[in-house]
Amino acid sequence: MTIHLLLYYLLASNLLTFVIYGIDKHKARHNRWRIPEATLLLLAALGGSIGALLAMRAFRHKTQHKKFRYGVPAILLVKLAIAAFCYYRYTSMV
Repeated sequence: MTIHLLLYYLLASNLLTFVIYGIDKHKARHNRWRIPEATLLLLAALGGSIGALLAMRAFRHKTQHKKFRYGVPAILLVKLAIAAFCYYRYTSMV
């Protein structure tokens, strides 16, 4: 049951992040108020790093900013490393 909740959370956070990046790109094209970069990076850090990477490619958004080009993949790698550690730690205990 817990793994299902985690998967639903990750799906929702990645979908939300993808949509927010798309909204920010739309606002950038129309010279409107933008979503702060810190918010975009926070969304990636809170579980939406895959959605952020997909949105960066799909909308060609924030791809020239080093903190996004390298930061978002780094966030994803750290999360994968933590997940792998937790998985191996849990399976070795069972």
